[in-house]
Amino acid sequence: MPQPILRTDRLLLVPLADRHLELEIQLDSDPEVLRYISGRARSRDEVVASHAQRMALASKVDGLGYWMAFGSDGGAGGSTSPPSEDDGEFIGLMMVPPAHGPDQPDDPTVTDLGYRLVRRYWRKGLASEASRALLRHAFDTVGQSRVIAQTMAVNAGSRGVMETIGLRYVRTYFSRGDAPLPGAEVEYDMTREMWEARRGAC
Repeated sequence: MPQPILRTDRLLLVPLADRHLELEIQLDSDPEVLRYISGRARSRDEVVASHAQRMALASKVDGLGYWMAFGSDGGAGGSTSPPSEDDGEFIGLMMVPPAHGPDQPDDPTVTDLGYRLVRRYWRKGLASEASRALLRHAFDTVGQSRVIAQTMAVNAGSRGVMETIGLRYVRTYFSRGDAPLPGAEVEYDMTREMWEARRGAC
C-alpha cells in the first residue's frame, strides 16, 4: 500500500518525493523552526542526507512515511478553495514514519508522529489538523497499534499540539542517543484502544 494523498479542510498532504527537496531545504534554513530539534539551521548537505533517510524510512512499513503539506494562503487562515500542490502555499513537513529513534521501540506497529511548519503558519491549528488526519491514517488504514510523539520538555507549542489531538503524557526522560540539545525530553502517545474509544465518543 503506497502512501496516499490525504486531505483536510485546509490542507493537502502529499507523500514526500525527491521533487520536494528544495522545500525541505527552505524549511530547515530557519533556525527558529529547528529551535528544539537541532538548535540551528541545517546546511544543504545535511538536508540532502535527511531527505535520503526519510525516503528510506518511508519504504519500511507500507503506508507510513512523510508528507508535504500545502494550503491556500487564505485557507491557512481558515477559508476558501481546496489547495493544490501546484498553486498552494507550502505549509510544512508532516510525519508518521515507523518508530526509529534511540528512545523508541523497535516495533513496526508503532509509529512516530511529528510536524515541522514554516514559521508564518504557526499558531493557526494546522499542525493539529494535519496530525488528526495522520492519526486516522495510521490507525484506521495502516492498522498501527500505537502512535508516539516526542519533543523537548520546554517545547510548549509542540506539547500543546500533542495534548490538543488527544495524546497522553507518558514520561520525561533524557535521550540515550546523541541528542543535539541538552535537557529533558517528553513522550506522549495514543494506543489503538484510546483511538477507538475517542472515535466512539464523537
